Amino acid sequence: MTAALILENGTIFEGEAFGAPGEATGEVVFATGMTGYLETLTDPSYYGQIVLQTFPLIGNAGVIPPDFESAAIGARAYIVKHPCQTPSNFRSEQSLGALLKERGIVGLSGIDTRALTRIIRENGVMNGKITAGPPTAADREEARAYAVSNAVAAVSPRVVTKTGGGHRRVALLDCGAKRGIAGALEARDCEVWAFPCDAGANEILRSSPRGVMLSNGPGDPADPANAGIVETIRVLQRSGVPIFGICLGHQLLALANGYRTEKLRFGHRGANQPVKETATGRVYITSQNHGYAVAAGDDGSFVNVSDGTCEGLDYGVSFSVQFHPEARGGPPDTAFLFDRFMERMDAYAAR
Repeated sequence: MTAALILENGTIFEGEAFGAPGEATGEVVFATGMTGYLETLTDPSYYGQIVLQTFPLIGNAGVIPPDFESAAIGARAYIVKHPCQTPSNFRSEQSLGALLKERGIVGLSGIDTRALTRIIRENGVMNGKITAGPPTAADREEARAYAVSNAVAAVSPRVVTKTGGGHRRVALLDCGAKRGIAGALEARDCEVWAFPCDAGANEILRSSPRGVMLSNGPGDPADPANAGIVETIRVLQRSGVPIFGICLGHQLLALANGYRTEKLRFGHRGANQPVKETATGRVYITSQNHGYAVAAGDDGSFVNVSDGTCEGLDYGVSFSVQFHPEARGGPPDTAFLFDRFMERMDAYAAR
């Protein structure tokens, strides 16, 4: 079956449909990872977006549910050059196309993904619509009018859950958390209480946490819908409990401390982003997925080597990073930041 993508600027890419039949509109973004396509697909931070994989061969290892970062597919649609229909992996349960069809996710293949990536790099992230038939002017207008809003509430859980059995209790404010974050905490002797994004500071503090983790998540951190979360973080920080923010959590913690955020031209998405720790000058390769950055001037504890944007902030007891130190799918270079969080939690508990 034929299908096409029309961008809001009118550019059209014709290809073939795979996965679920139908149409999808969203913000078109590209991810540069050569591995980790399952983690990418199931990352809640891609809510409202059409994900384009720059690596041409996707799906060779099939579908492996234990590698999922959440129970749901985060992206609205998926674009790849060559989806593998006959995967080869002893852990695989089905093909990528079968998963997308089962979950109702539209896929587009066979287009010039390099040309599409170049358009986004040169013009910035833009909206698009995948159509089952020839695109029309109405499809272009629908793409142009699309906006991601109230995204965090759409992916945050509704109830408190508890995992792990360690002696360190961590309150995870779940704004669309990847499973790898809780897994990294549990591996360090933590009991993780995951709270919905609208949980109040008093409710969180009543659980007597040794520390608070602010998760990743989708959308614009400065969305007015996130104002309540930012205020909750302010109260938590005033309580003195150590806080560790990752990705969106980094941005929300920055907003709570008077910084502002700004939209990037095409974002950082992939497992090959170099960041430098300003205190040591050491450079790490990191996994990232974000379209916004904190405007922190020279305050950053980490900076992006490629474009100089802020990749981390340290407030003393609390700290945050823009990248993913848990990085399931790799690389694990910055996993030591979880150990740093353990040290600050233990110092807090020993006061």
